[in-house]
Amino acid sequence: MRRKRTRAQSGAQSSVPQMPFGQVQNPLSPMKVISDDQVETLHLASLKVLRDIGMDFQLPEAVEILRRAGADVDADGVRVRFDPDFIEEKLKTVPSSFTLHGRNEHRDLTFGGNNTIWATVASTPNVSDRERGRVSGNFEDMRNLTKLSHVLNPVHAIAGYPVEPTDLAVPTRHLTALSEIAKITDKPFFAYGFGKERMRDGIEIARIARGVSHDQLMSQPSVHTVVNSNTPLIYDGALLEGAIEMARLNQPVIYTPFTLAGAMTPITIAGALIQQNAEALAGIVFSQCVNPGAPAVYGCFTSNVDMKTGSPAFGTPEYAKAGIASGQLARRYNIPWRSSNVTASNAADAQATYEAQMSLWPIILGQANYVNHGFGWIEGGLSTSYEKMIIDAEMVQMMNSFLKPIDTTEVELGLDAMAEVGPGGHFFGCAHTIERYQDAFYTPMLSDWSNFENWRDKGSVEASDRATKIWKQLLAEYEEPPMDPAIKEELDDFVGRRISEGGAPPL
Repeated sequence: MRRKRTRAQSGAQSSVPQMPFGQVQNPLSPMKVISDDQVETLHLASLKVLRDIGMDFQLPEAVEILRRAGADVDADGVRVRFDPDFIEEKLKTVPSSFTLHGRNEHRDLTFGGNNTIWATVASTPNVSDRERGRVSGNFEDMRNLTKLSHVLNPVHAIAGYPVEPTDLAVPTRHLTALSEIAKITDKPFFAYGFGKERMRDGIEIARIARGVSHDQLMSQPSVHTVVNSNTPLIYDGALLEGAIEMARLNQPVIYTPFTLAGAMTPITIAGALIQQNAEALAGIVFSQCVNPGAPAVYGCFTSNVDMKTGSPAFGTPEYAKAGIASGQLARRYNIPWRSSNVTASNAADAQATYEAQMSLWPIILGQANYVNHGFGWIEGGLSTSYEKMIIDAEMVQMMNSFLKPIDTTEVELGLDAMAEVGPGGHFFGCAHTIERYQDAFYTPMLSDWSNFENWRDKGSVEASDRATKIWKQLLAEYEEPPMDPAIKEELDDFVGRRISEGGAPPL
């Protein structure tokens, strides 16, 4: 049972216009960029890759788990090959949906179906804003970005460190950072699976923060992680250790190949999707070999490189098509799927915005269930921008508003208003308008809809500069969510003990 705690509000109260906190269900039919027959072609080709080429699992324990489950292991003890029937059978035990629990029950999130979870940027080594420029990731900025993520209602979950706190010692960084995140926000958060010790510590921090027993933790997923394959066709030992701990304790893992067509996969979108699909399936099947029924998510991150420079490109037409096709593949397996809101721009500028829009539309049209790097990502993932967090929050709010169904009930048709106004009139003062004007339309957080003269007279402030003012205002309004003093004491005691023990060993 959860310990008694103060009932926290389900959304931030601030002077900045925001929609209420909460998941928005996507009422649209998922878009298709390939036919069902083409989906099956990609699926069968992926099974052939896993049967004939196989995957390297660079952890003896993982290989032994797969061997006992019935997979074929080469003489080197690393290469694992999967029979197609074996793959199909294991996929049947993956949950089609599940709930991720926060320490505030009003923050609980549903993976799967037509639900979308919007999560923060994560793991960037640098942070930037328009006043300081670009600086190395640090603990104080990590705290501030987490506070901002807590106050921003469009943010549903914390997807890791919003920027890497590189000034914290590596063996104990996860303990200091995760325990701080658990206090700063009551939204569900993320623990890194770099080795079993870090993963166990992250899971225990989540359990303590929620005030639940180990048995409740097993039945109520409370922390999530991402396991990336080492493309092409490798899962490394440290991440497999984390994946094993998560699956054994019934916590969700998002298996995400990081694939760049032309460099890490074949240059064609079809070839990249086949390799991505093979790697994702291998990870998901592995989770079911550890613990049948363990929650797992199909992750996609297929983009392309600039063939002139070799640099990764994001927010491209190829990225958008690959994303929607990935959703089609995930729905074939009836597994929740993850996408991302990404850009290669080096600043929170026009390029960052239009590339993010190119990333966001396939998320909406393809009906992604979880969006990693949803707020703040710039520079191809090398930096988190405070201004971009606000720009993304505006765009995500607009997408959520776009998904609201059009109401065609009789009172909404406006026939009485047309009769009242008649030909040649206006609707500003009619009863139908007066009853609805305060919340009839989307209210922007960032956009300035004033005319040119008024905008000029207010200083001709452009969107990025307005974003600076907004993130500062939101940070000033931040209030830490309540935490039971007994829980805080238990959390501090656990973290203090683990730090005194030296934390996690080097990888």
